[in-house]
Amino acid sequence: MTVIVAKWTIDEYHRMIDAGILRSRQVELLQGEIVEMSPEGEPHAYCSHEAAEYLTDLLGQRATIRQAKPITLPNNSEPEPDIAIVQRLGREYRQHHPYPENIFWVVEYANTSLEKDLETKSKIYSQAGILEYWVVNLKKLHLVIFRDILDGEYATKLTLTIGTIQPLAFPDISVVVERIINN
Repeated sequence: MTVIVAKWTIDEYHRMIDAGILRSRQVELLQGEIVEMSPEGEPHAYCSHEAAEYLTDLLGQRATIRQAKPITLPNNSEPEPDIAIVQRLGREYRQHHPYPENIFWVVEYANTSLEKDLETKSKIYSQAGILEYWVVNLKKLHLVIFRDILDGEYATKLTLTIGTIQPLAFPDISVVVERIINN
């Protein structure tokens, strides 16, 4: 027996949200599939919040730091990354979530969702043209940085536990890895 999965467009997904169908569910749209999001445990909530505060202070008025808010991607995906560093477009975001061209980079914190974040989401973000993607592995307390899109996938993958990293969008800024991991 062949299983056929129903795929949803972003417009259909938004209509379900507007109709209240998904009100009691923590979900995101990934490549046309509505996927349950893992509950956020204390380390996840603490680390992502502290990192967002740090990035807000570090970047100042150069970017907006959005926490657990949707971004709209062309591959029928509307994930809700833990942190999205986006252009400061102000009220324009009343009309739409950030598109790939508005996104400097995204950060996901992963404990139970590690495989989804490292595999599925890295492909979704790279295919959408997001130039940089960070995953914090909360089990091992390290930062995985994906960069350099080649043929729709990230060609470079760095794993750091200490030191500093310069985001591609802001090469003059040094981000302290320990402040992102919050170990």
